[in-house]
Amino acid sequence: MIEVRNLTKRYGDVVAIRDISFTAATGQVLGFLGPNGAGKTTTMRVITGYMPATSGTVKVAGYDIFDDSFEVRKRIGYLPESPPLYNDMTVTGYLRFVGRIRGIPKAELGDSVDRVLRICGLAEVTDRVIGHLSKGYRQRVGLAQALIHNPGVLVLDEPTLGLDPRQIIEIRRLIQELAGERTVILSTHILPEVTQLCEKVVIINEGRIAIEDTLANLTQNMTLEQVFLRYITKEPVEERPVLEEATA
Repeated sequence: MIEVRNLTKRYGDVVAIRDISFTAATGQVLGFLGPNGAGKTTTMRVITGYMPATSGTVKVAGYDIFDDSFEVRKRIGYLPESPPLYNDMTVTGYLRFVGRIRGIPKAELGDSVDRVLRICGLAEVTDRVIGHLSKGYRQRVGLAQALIHNPGVLVLDEPTLGLDPRQIIEIRRLIQELAGERTVILSTHILPEVTQLCEKVVIINEGRIAIEDTLANLTQNMTLEQVFLRYITKEPVEERPVLEEATA
């Protein structure tokens, strides 16, 4: 469903990402891991068409993000680190507004809004002003706007950042429910989130891909934390049985 090849983004003399390549299959949840400043958000913005790349290609369902941008955008739902919300609008009013921007026919708009309100657990706050909602509910509204056009691909950039433990559990459960038929790219630095949600892992460091593999393969002899440290610090990490780490 998603194919990223040799993606590079420069800001003048600064190279934010260099020769980024990875794939995500249909229905797969891919964890995009890396320390702060590694290039995760830049990569997500290029994939979703929010900024151009200096070089390289991105294909979504066979469409090139640069040559067929409109077709790709129809197939992607994007939740950036800071959800694009209008705090003076009601939840329903905002979702109808986003639906119209997404080109949903007027006859289908009401059903589309009802669908994402149900999926994202927003039925109790439909007429509430977004600015009066809790952080957890605002994050749900952000997910709802990403889903309003029923995309095949979801790109989520730090979706649980700043939430309390209960809200984190709720958002993670919702992401699990959304996966399956959709391809999900989850950009995060929270390792337990990847362990719970993802089938495949890509680790990026200093703007380059350090490793790309399935979670099962990466954690055969090490915990994900050990794998992460090995590829980020580039220093030997003592292997410990996963069971020992889990019960420590």
